[in-house]
Amino acid sequence: MKPLFSYGTTSQLLAAGLLALPVALAAQTASPTQEADWRRANDAVGALKRGHADVLKWEQANVSAVTATPGSTMSVAIPTAEAAVRMAWTLHRDLARALARLGPKNEQLIAEGRWTELDPSLQRRVEDAGEVLEVAAAGRKAWIDAVAAQQVLKHQRDMLEAAQAAYELGQRMVTVGNWSKLQLSPVQLAASNARMNLRRAQQAAAQAQANLVKTMGQTGLQDGFALPDQLPAIPVQPMTAAELQKRAEAVRSHLPDAESLRNRALSKSAMNVYWAAHALAQDSQGDILKTREFITEETVLHYNGMLKSVWDLLDEVRNQSQATVDAIGAQRDFWIAEADLQWVLQGGEPDSFVSLGGAGGDAPAAAAH
Repeated sequence: MKPLFSYGTTSQLLAAGLLALPVALAAQTASPTQEADWRRANDAVGALKRGHADVLKWEQANVSAVTATPGSTMSVAIPTAEAAVRMAWTLHRDLARALARLGPKNEQLIAEGRWTELDPSLQRRVEDAGEVLEVAAAGRKAWIDAVAAQQVLKHQRDMLEAAQAAYELGQRMVTVGNWSKLQLSPVQLAASNARMNLRRAQQAAAQAQANLVKTMGQTGLQDGFALPDQLPAIPVQPMTAAELQKRAEAVRSHLPDAESLRNRALSKSAMNVYWAAHALAQDSQGDILKTREFITEETVLHYNGMLKSVWDLLDEVRNQSQATVDAIGAQRDFWIAEADLQWVLQGGEPDSFVSLGGAGGDAPAAAAH
């Protein structure tokens, strides 16, 4: 399914802005001779159709050619949640019999996260089918968390780079007498906050990867596995209330009365979280991020034409990175909510549901019982 937005496009816009910053920093405190050299260089860049953005494309092509060296160490790829689920199953050897009884078709549906296509009577008919689903849900969510944390870490690095560039520029302006230390203080605080956010993102990514390794039982892969650059795109439309209610009723018809009552409450909560998560992800990746991408692109172009200041460029790089981080968090929340919902619709009982708090929304919401 086509993504609602492109992280590749976002990264290119951010990089275009960041690429322009060293030129701006040099220009702010340059001598007359240096300024003339800078203007000639900027004119040369301006001759390109999209200015610094075209320089970026050239650099990306050449850097790729250099870094793709033969003989580099290869990591074990975990490209999909399905791969993580299958690795998690291997940790639980006692599930081999249940998987065999489920059969290849059901095993494939579970591994791929297509649980609504399963026979609702599976848990009643196949011993330990519930544990198979529980392990699959844990593996799926651990993979989602790890991929999202890796994405967020990259963009927090972008924000720190922009904040450090701003602080360096501010320091130079203080040195030459154009700014006071008071004027520099907010820029210094922004750089400090960016460093703190990067440390948090590094820790979150390390924890998410450690949890994924633990869930899969692959301790030897702690420093040797590769995840995709981004999560799958969210569906354009969520599952409807009619579809979900029909599925929930079918499952409850095979549950004991006490479990059926608990499942009814859990299903309602899981559906509400699922729909809210989809709406938030769609909003954050739709108008909000697309508008922010447009503003960033125009800011870079206006900066190339000397119609925007370096401060405008720095602010927009930070804004664009934050919007992307928020969108990644919303996308992660949707896929975790979807995994929880599918588990509930098989009679499962998650301890909690995802808290819809964007990139920082890691605290779980208690599930209804």
